[in-house]
Amino acid sequence: MKISTQVFVALLAFFLGMSNLAAKEFSLITGRVADEKGEFLPFANVALVETESGALLTGAVTSDDGKFLIESARSAKVHLVVSSIGFETFKTEPFDIKPGTNKDFGLITIKEEAGNLSEVTVRATRPEIIVEADKTIVNVEGSVLADGNTALEVIARSPGVYVDENDQINLNGRPGVTVMINDRQTYMSAADLAQFLRSIPADNIKSIEIINNPPSRFDAEGGAGVINIRLKKNNIDGMFGNISAGGMYNGIFGPNAGLSLNIKKGKWTNQASLNYNEFNFVNELDINRNFQLEQGVSSFHQDGKITTYNKSLFFNGGSDYEINSNHSVGVTVQASEYNGENIGRSLTDINNPGTEDVFFLRSFNDGASRNRRVFGNFHYVGVLDSLGTKLTSDIDFTKMASSSNSLLSNRNWINDDEPLAARDFILTMNEMDYTIFTAKVDFIRPLGKGRIFESGLKGSWVKSDNNLDLSKAIEDEPFQRDPNSNHFIYEENVLAAYASYKSKFSENISFQAGLRTEYSDITGNSVTLDQVNKQNYIDLFPSLSVQQKVSKDYQIIYNANRRITRPNYRLLNPFVFYIDPLTTEEGNPLLRPQYAHNLEMNHVVKGSYQFTLGYSLTNDVFQQIFTQDEETRTTTTYTANLDKAQTWNFRAMIPVEIRPWWNTSNMVQVTNSAWKSLIGDALLDVSQTSFTLRTQHNFNLPAGFRAELMGMYIGPAQYGQATIKGFGWVDLGITKSMMKDKLTLTVNGTDLLASQVIRANVQFENIDTQFRQYRNTQGVRFTLRYKFAKGESFRVSNRSGSTEERNRLD
Repeated sequence: MKISTQVFVALLAFFLGMSNLAAKEFSLITGRVADEKGEFLPFANVALVETESGALLTGAVTSDDGKFLIESARSAKVHLVVSSIGFETFKTEPFDIKPGTNKDFGLITIKEEAGNLSEVTVRATRPEIIVEADKTIVNVEGSVLADGNTALEVIARSPGVYVDENDQINLNGRPGVTVMINDRQTYMSAADLAQFLRSIPADNIKSIEIINNPPSRFDAEGGAGVINIRLKKNNIDGMFGNISAGGMYNGIFGPNAGLSLNIKKGKWTNQASLNYNEFNFVNELDINRNFQLEQGVSSFHQDGKITTYNKSLFFNGGSDYEINSNHSVGVTVQASEYNGENIGRSLTDINNPGTEDVFFLRSFNDGASRNRRVFGNFHYVGVLDSLGTKLTSDIDFTKMASSSNSLLSNRNWINDDEPLAARDFILTMNEMDYTIFTAKVDFIRPLGKGRIFESGLKGSWVKSDNNLDLSKAIEDEPFQRDPNSNHFIYEENVLAAYASYKSKFSENISFQAGLRTEYSDITGNSVTLDQVNKQNYIDLFPSLSVQQKVSKDYQIIYNANRRITRPNYRLLNPFVFYIDPLTTEEGNPLLRPQYAHNLEMNHVVKGSYQFTLGYSLTNDVFQQIFTQDEETRTTTTYTANLDKAQTWNFRAMIPVEIRPWWNTSNMVQVTNSAWKSLIGDALLDVSQTSFTLRTQHNFNLPAGFRAELMGMYIGPAQYGQATIKGFGWVDLGITKSMMKDKLTLTVNGTDLLASQVIRANVQFENIDTQFRQYRNTQGVRFTLRYKFAKGESFRVSNRSGSTEERNRLD
């Protein structure tokens, strides 16, 4: 074991040893909530809010019979605030709490808000987007458009997020986003992450947190920021859950079904969900390429269609045990399996200068893939004293196996001589295995008067084994192994430590400053080429956030940080992958990490209106590069480091309540991106100002109907060598509640105008390429869901988990 690892393990053991500190007692706040008719209200929000700062201390949700129970280890002067959709907010006079306090409010009666539409009472819709000082929260739970959708589709609809045609997630116009689930990193490449997110139903998601400038307790990985998906969890004594069935039709039918079960009894909290989903679509491609030869221009026109059938199974389960009121332990298990089938067909006609003959190439690319992933987590949470000192630790283990195979068969002929076509074949078989182990511990110490000290340690150990086997054949001859076959083993160890301090400059200005240190030890071994590349380096990642309270309804948040994005493991593999006979993709073992320096100023008005100005300078930025070979007339793509990219962006988020039953959330974002670098002997020096518009309308209608309408437009944009034209789409969803909200039927229409078409061109040096892509996103989805519940009382769980790991697999 290396010395650095030994030191890390010793420090980790020291932090965990602090969990033996004695726990203090809690205060207990109880009561019951009812409406003016005396009917008890389930699922009402009950919160303890600090009188002086207005900050949320802790809270609860009422059970089926209106009861609530709140525990707190803090000493403070607070209000009790009760709120529920469609009711006026109830607020008590200030009172003091301290450990050992027992206070029973008895029966609390809240008044219903009246609104009418044709003399029918309706209730206000739940806010979809909540702006906080350090993040933006998108509420997914209860959203009509989320019902029957997947996690990837919901992320793509979130403010500032764009998922491109290669399933790469971009945030505020920048790639390099870290995606986390329940505070744990996913460690996958764009392709594998997209497959995994498609296996998670949006119905299992509580909210999505968008963190543009993460503080030092987060991994420095992810130059563009962090997207954290929070799954639903059980908080109610007794049993509750739901069962659902539905399907999607977009020219191909794909069914889905799910079961979720939650059981809480005494000190045990257990939950499990199992979901099956088929995601099928047709991807239409139209590509034009021009090659400048000595005799003139050789033009290629390719029409392609790829039919994809995806089947996924996703299991998520967990169990938590309260040792006592201050200490708890638990485990979480996730397992997923993805099976895909691709049927690709394309026809290319080639016109060459100096001849009237037309050359044709017909390709058949049939493939299958399988991905299996198992994730396990063990966690501990301890509250060490009445001040709220907390120690948390997490141990994570991930094992993923991915395999794919494809047969690319090609037929070449001239003019009308297809029966005489020559044939050739390319067989690709790819096996990938990943093992990831992480351990972390976080320590939070409140120091009084709003001051908080945080520190922590983390280690991650990753091993990736990728075996790519290529073989070729002509006509009926046997297959011969291609020299581009490659066996690649990648190992990465990252040890990290951080500390941060939060305090106030004055009554209206607070700050949080942090520093994270990461040591990286990386080895890439191409067994086939007998080539080993080693890297080890130490990096410092400072972060600073200043929050200025200008007035009661206006605050400004300033953020600055430095972050890193390490290349996906697969991209470091010197592989050659045949997309079709004319296009290949290659790996780059010399790819370096990219570093981003981010500044942001965020104006928040009345806690809802957000106006943000941001700047980012990224060095050694990753970018997909296109090259053309005029002699062979082939195109090669690979990922390389460009010298730098600069991004300016302005974002406004404006919610508007048009009627009590109709509210909207609206976003406009303007981004200027500039790219400058030498690519070979040519200078890339381009810039583009683009804009994004997003509007979502939520309607609560009579007779148990709810509806949502979402429209989005992404203006023309520049991504390195490529220029993307503008495009947009409209989605509509409607749901009907029945049987006292136990049964719901949801129907969603996606891309109603079939307008989510991506058009792009690359005009750089000798490259002249245009393409059009439509992924058959127009369709209709329906979901029938039945909810069942038998609960007694609610108890808040303050468990927090590992805030990192797993985003760069492939």
